[in-house]
Amino acid sequence: MNATRILIASILILALVIGTSAYFVVEATRSQTAATAPAAKPAAATTVEGTDEATGEATGEAVRNYLLENPEIIETALMALQAKRAEQAKAERSHIITQMQDQIFNSPNQMVLGNPEGEITLVEFFDYNCGYCKRAFPDMVALIESNPDLRMVMKEFPILSEGSLEAARIAVAVHTVAPERYVDFHKEMMTRNGQADRAKAMQVVQDLDLDAAAVEREAAADAVDQHLSEVQAIAGALDISGTPSYVIGDQAVPGAVGFDQLQQMIIAARKCGGESLTC
Repeated sequence: MNATRILIASILILALVIGTSAYFVVEATRSQTAATAPAAKPAAATTVEGTDEATGEATGEAVRNYLLENPEIIETALMALQAKRAEQAKAERSHIITQMQDQIFNSPNQMVLGNPEGEITLVEFFDYNCGYCKRAFPDMVALIESNPDLRMVMKEFPILSEGSLEAARIAVAVHTVAPERYVDFHKEMMTRNGQADRAKAMQVVQDLDLDAAAVEREAAADAVDQHLSEVQAIAGALDISGTPSYVIGDQAVPGAVGFDQLQQMIIAARKCGGESLTC
């Protein structure tokens, strides 16, 4: 939740607390008045209005003083609201993942590492210029080695720079020209020093002795635009805005959460048949 949304939520919560408190104070005041005051003659309308105005002012002052003396109420309410919103967002993403299963897990516009027929699928959105992605690369390798039934789907998500986009186009082309060498290309791009761009990607292509002319030709094809546009659409639907991000079962997982957390999710997905983390 960004700063603007937090501010709006805080204002709404404050209004809710004040309104609720005012209601109970007014009700208590009226009850006490009704119980202690003698029967009165009907008062003029102006007197009733004046009394209500005075009561409202007193109520507002009482609520204000109470909140000033107990400001933690606002913090507690805000934390509860944030938790509720997070759960709602999680449920919404789960619903979207279910609706977009084919595009997320089985699209022809993706690269698959590990076991292509694996029962458990872990999707990674990555950028070749993402430092966290590079640090998470050994985790990916370890997960594949530790889980023979893991199918690792790679989604090119170049969001950090123009160089990222250039490298992603070459990567997609490598997968088209020499799919059996994509894993080698990916490893080199993740482990070599320096910023990723077209020059670096093509250097890797040459070092792997791939058909550079064919790769360059494929990198300029419309199919690459369609590939990257599909990934962007999936990321937008799931509110994914950073790398690395993952999808497993019916959950989206932002950030480089590390081997241990991803392994626990894989175990949970395995227990639930691969389609969910809870069953």
